Amino acid sequence: MTDRPTPRVVSALQALVRIPTVSDRDPSRVDADAFDRLLTELATQFPLLHERLDLTRVGSHGLLFRWAGASSERPVVLMAHLDVVPVDGEAPWQHDPFGGEIHDSEVGPAIWGRGTLDDKGCVAGICEAVESLLEAGHVPAQDVWLSFGCDEEVSGTAAPEAVEVLRERGVTPWLVLDEGGAIAGGAFPGVKAPLGVIGVTEKGTTSLELVAEGRGGHASTPARNGPTARLARAILDVEKAPFPASAPAPTLELMRRLAPHVPLPLRPVLKPLLGNADRLAPVVTRALLAAGPEAAAMTRTTVATTTLSGSPALNVIASTAKAGLNIRVMVGDTVAGVVEHVRKAVGDDSIRIDVVESGEPSPISPMDEPFELLEACITAVFPEAVPAPYVMMAATDSRHFTAISEHVYRFAPFRMTKAQRQAIHSYDEHIGVADLVDGARWYALLIERLPA
Repeated sequence: MTDRPTPRVVSALQALVRIPTVSDRDPSRVDADAFDRLLTELATQFPLLHERLDLTRVGSHGLLFRWAGASSERPVVLMAHLDVVPVDGEAPWQHDPFGGEIHDSEVGPAIWGRGTLDDKGCVAGICEAVESLLEAGHVPAQDVWLSFGCDEEVSGTAAPEAVEVLRERGVTPWLVLDEGGAIAGGAFPGVKAPLGVIGVTEKGTTSLELVAEGRGGHASTPARNGPTARLARAILDVEKAPFPASAPAPTLELMRRLAPHVPLPLRPVLKPLLGNADRLAPVVTRALLAAGPEAAAMTRTTVATTTLSGSPALNVIASTAKAGLNIRVMVGDTVAGVVEHVRKAVGDDSIRIDVVESGEPSPISPMDEPFELLEACITAVFPEAVPAPYVMMAATDSRHFTAISEHVYRFAPFRMTKAQRQAIHSYDEHIGVADLVDGARWYALLIERLPA
């Protein structure tokens, strides 16, 4: 008995993961050589794609390919990004985060490493789909554009530049698909069926900084209400004042589709949603709030205190203390409203609130023909899953594409356990080998099914 050959998409992803393309808001801290090597590796792994598709470079290392179809009337954009977040050297990774090694996992043999799920898995899956279809002589019914950003993790410029290129060429996408949802297992308590969640909108990303200032001085003579004490109080005040919760339309539709799959004791509560979603929105909201942080984040604007800075030494009282707040703005809320909410929660005029980054939530994309195509492909490849819309909590490059298309969706065609989803931007990120192969098959099916 001989070993089966490793699928190309698997070896390709392993090669991409081994190149540490870590982005940074400071361009001087970016390893440009790593990105150069990644682009070279991508061309080596998928030669036909690079030979036969037209390529436009965007940003420092972003790629925008055009695959000419039988028609250009309803072009499609498939998106992913080449950069990854840094690895915490203190985090307890089981395997080398940039090793791209295959080891056993809860989902069977898996590729381990930074970027396997976010987002080099999508890069490899899309490229494998295109390469295999080119080998088969397939011509897509519509133009297919591939947009691979290089600075998504730092809200960079590559995606806006790609949008500008498409706008200049008169391209109005019929469908834009980026990372986002997944075939998510264990997404709702008691529901055995995985959810094929498609993001029809995403929260806005806004960053604030709370700043407390004072005289500072020697730590041996502390005064009351110094900068760090006032800042700590402000952080707690913000945490004690959560934003109002409500279930937006995509969440209500998600719950409607989920209702037949919930445990029997909950069905009497959720079954009326089939015809009374709006009237029972408060019930749904309370249920999501009780279901844990992942579900609760679907109901409101969230605030997370992420960065802290103060004194440069243990024996020095800080003259300036700062706390960074990462805020995900729910559909229906605004950045201005968020700032006002935080200001009222803090209630201390000595705390300055600086807006570091401002991003409004994306518009809700309709659930019409392009959405239905995504649903049909999910059902074909993942028959066990329940396709449904949802509000994506994180930010993607696709938010920029809402300027040129009303059909922007967020879905990565990979099975992901709850543990895998928690590993994104954390440690032990990994993707099942079989799941990667199925994801590439899903992208190929999507291209094959594009309507004429």
